Amino acid sequence: MSEALSPAPLSLRERPGRLVRFANRWASWRAGFAPTPKGFTSQPEPRLIGSDARGRQLMAGNLLFAGVLVQMPKDVPWAIDPPTDAFEDELHGFEWLDHLAAVSDGSARPMAQDWLAGWLSRYGSGKGPGWVPDLVGRRQIRWISHALFLMSGQDPSETRAFYAALGRQADFLARRWRSTSHGLPRFEALTGLIYSACSLIGVAHHLKPALKALAQECAREIDASGGIVTRNPEELLHVFTLLTWTAAVLAESGKSPDPAVNTAIMRMAPTLRSLRHADGGLARFHGGGRGQAGRLDHALAQSGVRPATVTGLAMGYARLSGGRVSVVVDSAPPMIGPQAYNTHASTLAFELTSGRYPVVVNCGSGAGFGADWRRAGRATPSHSTLSIEGYSSARLGPRSAYHGVVKQALLEGPETIEVQESDSGAARAIAFSHDGYRRTHGLIHLRSLSLENDGRLLRGEDGLAAITAEDRDTLDRVMARLPIEGIPYSVRFHLHPDVEAEIDMGGAAVSITLRSGEVWVFRHGGEATLALDKSVYLESGRLKPRATKQIVLSCRVTDYGSAVSWSFAKPTDAPRAPKGPAQDVLRLE
Repeated sequence: MSEALSPAPLSLRERPGRLVRFANRWASWRAGFAPTPKGFTSQPEPRLIGSDARGRQLMAGNLLFAGVLVQMPKDVPWAIDPPTDAFEDELHGFEWLDHLAAVSDGSARPMAQDWLAGWLSRYGSGKGPGWVPDLVGRRQIRWISHALFLMSGQDPSETRAFYAALGRQADFLARRWRSTSHGLPRFEALTGLIYSACSLIGVAHHLKPALKALAQECAREIDASGGIVTRNPEELLHVFTLLTWTAAVLAESGKSPDPAVNTAIMRMAPTLRSLRHADGGLARFHGGGRGQAGRLDHALAQSGVRPATVTGLAMGYARLSGGRVSVVVDSAPPMIGPQAYNTHASTLAFELTSGRYPVVVNCGSGAGFGADWRRAGRATPSHSTLSIEGYSSARLGPRSAYHGVVKQALLEGPETIEVQESDSGAARAIAFSHDGYRRTHGLIHLRSLSLENDGRLLRGEDGLAAITAEDRDTLDRVMARLPIEGIPYSVRFHLHPDVEAEIDMGGAAVSITLRSGEVWVFRHGGEATLALDKSVYLESGRLKPRATKQIVLSCRVTDYGSAVSWSFAKPTDAPRAPKGPAQDVLRLE
């Protein structure tokens, strides 16, 4: 029996209900009567390069999917009782094929063929948990992309079964893509169908309706500025990647380019470049991570869109950059409503990266570590911004479970966010404000950031103020109920776990040393109490949260306004040889 070595993560995709499962089962059975493709009309190249180290870990029987490590008891993983739904999704999505195909000496090919044969014998007839449209689309893309890898030296009977399953999946996608929820799941299903139509003999008749549906989804989900409603940068990258793959497979198969797809790619590329940190990773907001190493740059290069960044906000994020330093700030209202169950209360939070090394971060999404971590990761104190003690800038609703997904929607949040940019010549500055605390306390959060052109100095100020007479009346009522003087608040700066931080200058500053040897110094204006506290870094793919530290400035509102000032300064670059990069090995910490 397999043993899960970490807490069970949450399922991030709704499990189909009884009627949907029946409809999927019926469609997969009917798809079995579709003609079997006789071969490939064209052979798309794999778009993503996997990890040799991850491939060898799989060969050793270490299955690390969705933050859960399972030791494979037999030669194929299909006998495992999946410890979580998210683990099961990754297993049946076949994205692990990228890693087996990346093993440099080709020794993983027999294992990949055995795993495929095992899946075909168990689930190839349309039964089993992998028969939902988005997973089928994901799996179909991998099978077609790695067809030469999988079919080389394959037994003829297994080749026939492989073609039969490809045909069944293509017909299933044509029947069931409409049942997927809008957004990433539908993009995955439609991309899988387009891959099938462009690559398999006898499936081309599905291309026109699939492209029409994809154009409609682009118009619905991607706004004029190249953003999506969830404002999750990593989700935007996933959608962008699928669209670039669609454009590439159309070109490789000699099909006409689709205007809607190309237009969406043109809009999204500058937005993603604005959300890219100096080290090539994405800003981590609203449930998104940094993205697989190199994936963002690879997708941008594949798109063929000339480098450009957005003027003003990009999907609601402001950007400051100077030298080798980047700062990205959440500067728009969060998604609110019953579908906002991945949205974070992160308004005006920022991240700072210097060269190849993140410095100031947000804690990230705790979805891979269970419901409690997920809730904690969404709260304002888990972000590098100001929070009033005991409150977040947006309020979470009650927990509920629907089709296997634990949901907790964001029901109230900032309604008005103001952003004003200025440029002094030597530095670029942005002033922000949001009203997330107006309803509860009558207070507006004011934040200003200024980054010098060489990237060596980031100045900031955070404050709370009661602006209008109504705000002051609200604040007076709150203050009258307090047993102590003033409303406590904190400004937090969560640090990346790879940096070393210690209190310096007799408690007046914090010295921060990066892996490269580069040193940053944090100082404040003396209005608050400085502390260096424990924190966590929530990173997908790991078995548990990583311990790190946070700089905390604590103060109180005792009048109609209060503010604290602070700065991050880089007096030196890298005085000593950089430490070696983290190895691409199984991450157990």
